Amino acid sequence: MRFSFEVTMNKPIVAEGGAMPTDLELLLKLQVIDYDLGELERSKEYLPDMMDNLRTEIEEAKSRLEAYKTEFDEKKVAAKNLELEIASKEAELQKYQQQMMSIKTNKEYDALVAQIDAIKQDISSHETELLNTEERISELEKEIAEQEEKVRKAVEVNTKQLEILQNKIDSIGDTMAAKESERDKISTQIPRSTRSVYERVRKGKGGTAVVMVKKRACGSCHKALTPRKVQEIKKGDRIHTCENCGRLLFWREDESN
Repeated sequence: MRFSFEVTMNKPIVAEGGAMPTDLELLLKLQVIDYDLGELERSKEYLPDMMDNLRTEIEEAKSRLEAYKTEFDEKKVAAKNLELEIASKEAELQKYQQQMMSIKTNKEYDALVAQIDAIKQDISSHETELLNTEERISELEKEIAEQEEKVRKAVEVNTKQLEILQNKIDSIGDTMAAKESERDKISTQIPRSTRSVYERVRKGKGGTAVVMVKKRACGSCHKALTPRKVQEIKKGDRIHTCENCGRLLFWREDESN
């Protein structure tokens, strides 16, 4: 369903060729304030989320650091246990090697050789595991140092951001009160009929109620305007609305026109 409104201007146009009527100036100022108020209202929701994300970044960085430190401690204990195990196996190997001097039968010899080979295999396996553990310990020392620096930076940078965001949250109430007061002052200067159209369109169209004519069409829905409609809008003695989307239209001399 198409609709169109024409509201008589509160004050006549002072000059043609780009001079914006007083009511339109006020409506545009009102629209800016309404946009700011909307952003402030939305910020009451997303600023706390931003702060939570910053805190989470710090906690995650600290958590990774603690994980590296825990693994480091575990690897150090594991390395120590492997060293003790290797030392025990080497002592056992030395004992069996000494027993070789007193072997009297081939059967005893073969059994002892099998035990010695098994111990040597265990020692070799433990030594390989110890080498890998020591390499991981070396890697963890570097990762811990790097992660400590990341934690330091996250705490430093995010703490500053948290302070800024907290100050914004604390000031939202005062800022909104000031904007509301300014809005009230401007609203009282706009004729009730004009203001009523603006409010109805703003609520129905999600905020943007006043748009500029661009390329002889509505600057919002891009519906082409008739030459007569363009000329009437250029006169500025009435506020016209787009017959397609209902938004209030104004003319400004521009390259796009």
